Amino acid sequence: MLGDLSRVSKIYLVTGRTDMRKSIDGLMSVIRDTYDMDPFANALFLFCGRKSDRIKALHFDQTGFVILYKRLDNGRFQWPRNASEVRALTRQQYRWLLEGLSIEQPNAIHGGSGRKDF
Repeated sequence: MLGDLSRVSKIYLVTGRTDMRKSIDGLMSVIRDTYDMDPFANALFLFCGRKSDRIKALHFDQTGFVILYKRLDNGRFQWPRNASEVRALTRQQYRWLLEGLSIEQPNAIHGGSGRKDF
């Protein structure tokens, strides 16, 4: 299924700003050349532009690359801009991000049940 992320083993957030005009090849080169990571890994890579109202996600699903794009009608994603780096996210942090919340929830219970209900 196109965009099925249930089997993704890692979620990575690329902090800072990404040129949202980049296509699959451009985002692959950011992953590979800037961060020395494997774009073919079983991972979801998240990118955000200057406006913070849209994100792109890149995933290799064993047959090809899938690029997902989300633009908010209202508001902005709470995207970390402190440095240009890659951060690993939990599935809960990924949900918070897509809901418009900060990935750092001060009152959240950390640890988890080990469930993978994506």
